[in-house]
Amino acid sequence: MAALHITKENFETEVLQSEKPVLVDFWAEWCGPCQMLLPTIEELAGEVTDAKICKVNVDEQPELAGQFGVMTIPTLIVFKGGKVVNTSIGVKAKSEILKMLQV
Repeated sequence: MAALHITKENFETEVLQSEKPVLVDFWAEWCGPCQMLLPTIEELAGEVTDAKICKVNVDEQPELAGQFGVMTIPTLIVFKGGKVVNTSIGVKAKSEILKMLQV
């Protein structure tokens, strides 16, 4: 399964109201490090069953990026129970991202 694309229209339902933890990757197409992280995010989306893996394109959804203070991309934010429980900036190894989800 591919990572779920998040917009301001589906953010509340898919992220804040999710029963499972949610990893949100804030990214942009022009961002080199974001492109490096993309295969890992897609791989996780296909493997992880106890969390949702989502992506927010900051160029298309600047309000969401602003709402969570995203100044640098890629930024990974883990939500649990509608609250931010973990944040990371920059490219991370798959194992590090999996650790972020174990909150």
